Amino acid sequence: MNRATVIDLLRRARAVCFDVDSTACADEGIDVLAAFKGVGPQVAALTANAMGGAVKFEDALAARLALIQPSRTDVKRCLAAHPPRLTPGFADLVARLRARGAEVFLISGGFEQMIAPVAAQLAFDADHVIANRLRFTADGAFAGVDPACPTARSGGKAVALAGLRARGLSPLVMIGDGVTDLEARPPADCFIGFGGVVVRPIVRDRADWFVTGFAELSAALVG
Repeated sequence: MNRATVIDLLRRARAVCFDVDSTACADEGIDVLAAFKGVGPQVAALTANAMGGAVKFEDALAARLALIQPSRTDVKRCLAAHPPRLTPGFADLVARLRARGAEVFLISGGFEQMIAPVAAQLAFDADHVIANRLRFTADGAFAGVDPACPTARSGGKAVALAGLRARGLSPLVMIGDGVTDLEARPPADCFIGFGGVVVRPIVRDRADWFVTGFAELSAALVG
């Protein structure tokens, strides 16, 4: 698929789906949470392996959470101390896509609780955010991840996008930095790799179009 075809799909898209960590946001939320809990280096190494495709996402997720053991209070305190940072140009691109009539979704292997501030800031409805949910006991202790969330496992983003396509949302575009995003084409009509935060070679090499900033996509919408 050439760049012109990808741009045409982006311009005509009924739905555009963005990864969150290292795409919509400039950080990996789970790494921020890990650093807050004092296990940053160990978890960051597991994150890099997962995003690069070296291990199954679900295995890396379980290993990271076993190290972090985040309580409800930990999550709240982490967000207060380190609020998510939007990647430059993301808010503008979302506004431009919405102005063209596209529905914009956040599709993440991260956690709803960590993404909530970004979703609120950019007025995403709850049904336009598909992410993992941390579970807690009655007293707020960590109790795992909701297994019903499709993004808790490898191939989960493809499942999420298949649900959008079943609703008639096509053309459908996926944008992200990791292998789990690449896996979502198909059902996405095209995959735009994003390297504005981190460049993952497999994503750069296999994306239908690879960009290093959201300004490239905003510029492509003109015309």
